[in-house]
Amino acid sequence: MSVYSIKGKGWRYDFTLAGQRYTAAWFKTKGKAHAAEAEKRKEIIEPPTRKTQTPTDTEFLELVNKRLDHLRIHNSEKHYSDSCYRAKKWVERWGHLVCGQITEDMIEDFVKERAAVSNHTANREIRCLRATFNFGLAKKVIEKNPTEGIEFLPVRETVRYIPPMADIIKVISVADRDSQDYLWTIRETLARVSEINHLTWPDVGFDSRSVILWTRKKKGGNLTPRKIPMTERLFQILWRRYSQGELDKPWVFWHTYWSAKTGEKCEGPYGRRKKLLKGLCQKAAVRYFQFHALRHSSASIMDNANVPLGTIQRILGHSQRRSTEIYLHTLGEAERQAMAVFERASEKSLTQVSHDGEPRLELVAVNH
Repeated sequence: MSVYSIKGKGWRYDFTLAGQRYTAAWFKTKGKAHAAEAEKRKEIIEPPTRKTQTPTDTEFLELVNKRLDHLRIHNSEKHYSDSCYRAKKWVERWGHLVCGQITEDMIEDFVKERAAVSNHTANREIRCLRATFNFGLAKKVIEKNPTEGIEFLPVRETVRYIPPMADIIKVISVADRDSQDYLWTIRETLARVSEINHLTWPDVGFDSRSVILWTRKKKGGNLTPRKIPMTERLFQILWRRYSQGELDKPWVFWHTYWSAKTGEKCEGPYGRRKKLLKGLCQKAAVRYFQFHALRHSSASIMDNANVPLGTIQRILGHSQRRSTEIYLHTLGEAERQAMAVFERASEKSLTQVSHDGEPRLELVAVNH
């Protein structure tokens, strides 16, 4: 029997032709398994004059590792580490298969399981798996992308929480001096955390009162710079650190730590400081916010002060205008003026209706 089922897994085909064994799994129905078998047989017996096909027997584990190697070189540390976390789940599930054996049905089952966490989580899995298989297509090591027919799940868009300035001040005030400098530097530059973690003294221009920030958040993963003017607060913080610091270290912010790989004490720039803000927010008794909220807050302040969007975009280091618009959360003056116009026009209409003898709507005061 060339097509059979295994309880709890699904259907597979398994046949031998010209002394060579061919098999694939797991199909949701017997019909799908038969169709896949027929397609495979047709592929095998086609005349040898046909064009050479792209090999489809690349192991999934090999494809994932190649993709992760690419991300480590071309993308940010956070993107690479997040991808490693997701890849572990994929490899646990499909690491023993070749890419051609992974079907759309198998991925849909995985996505449904991840949707139990949230639809946002499931959509991230779809997006990352699709990028991995597309990477394989671009490298010509696989023939198809099994995620092509999978649609993203509906999600409820939320407004990112941006803390009021009073809460930001409270959090910074309860931090130690080094952490205060670190948080103020993020806020005063509107930088990504990774950019401040890797800020070095050669990138600080005291004469020009500017700092150079480097990012890989660009197409192609190139490490690209942008120059940010210093505020007076930032100048004072960096000048003090420069005057009092250990200048044999290249980084503006650094720490000592025990290496998990070597077991030795090392010095280097900060990585992802996950616990810092959580502890400070608890200590300051304010709602928890993350480092990125400082960047959003500063961008919104600029927007509300009528700084041109293009200027904010350059300071944030965004390639797309749409990315900058996502950062702007304030209820700006333009919106307030528009609602004031609406209110005046609405009151005028209500007054006119009242003069024409129609029932008049009364405004009821509400005590807050």
